[in-house]
Amino acid sequence: MTRLVFVRHGESAVTVNRVLGGPRTCSGLSSLGRQQAERLRDRWTTTEEFTAGVLLTSQYPRAIETAEIIAPSLGNLSIVRDDGFGEHDPGPECDGLTYKEFMERSDVGMEAWDAGDPFATTFPGGETVAAFQYRVGSAIRRTLDIYEGQTIVIACHGGVVDSALRFALKAPSMGVFQIHTLNTSITELELIKPNLWRLNRYNDTAHLAGLPVSTNPP
Repeated sequence: MTRLVFVRHGESAVTVNRVLGGPRTCSGLSSLGRQQAERLRDRWTTTEEFTAGVLLTSQYPRAIETAEIIAPSLGNLSIVRDDGFGEHDPGPECDGLTYKEFMERSDVGMEAWDAGDPFATTFPGGETVAAFQYRVGSAIRRTLDIYEGQTIVIACHGGVVDSALRFALKAPSMGVFQIHTLNTSITELELIKPNLWRLNRYNDTAHLAGLPVSTNPP
């Protein structure tokens, strides 16, 4: 059976600074984000939860940095980049805006998101939810074909985990339920047979006990 172990990246610098950090402006992890990834590394170094055969990451610095930190606990696997697992792209017009600037310039994105239309424009010039989910679904399909029968760890993003769960659970692309995937949490899906998934765990953050939930913004 093929197993996908999704790890959301550690807390990012753009989150602390309240910035839309797309692929053009992401600046990696915050200090707390590095601590979170180190905690996960230490957990997997001392426990044998699984034996990974592959370590994938998106192209975002925050995901790459997370993968680099946890790699020693996975037998120093080579890190393979797959841009298909990148977060929803806000597009060049919005990438790098502060949350305040984005809200002042346009409320189109929030209206489209609230309307639950996956083909609507959520960020001017950015990906639609439908395009994002198609990209993530294609990356999952590609991963299953290439690494069949292996356990694959994927350093990625909250939106990617959301899309993967909706894909596996055959749920609507938007609405019906909400999930809040925490930094460096573990979400594990196992392919039992073609097109039948088992959700083994979601949002496992036992390694973060004692750490603050987030960094206070400046």
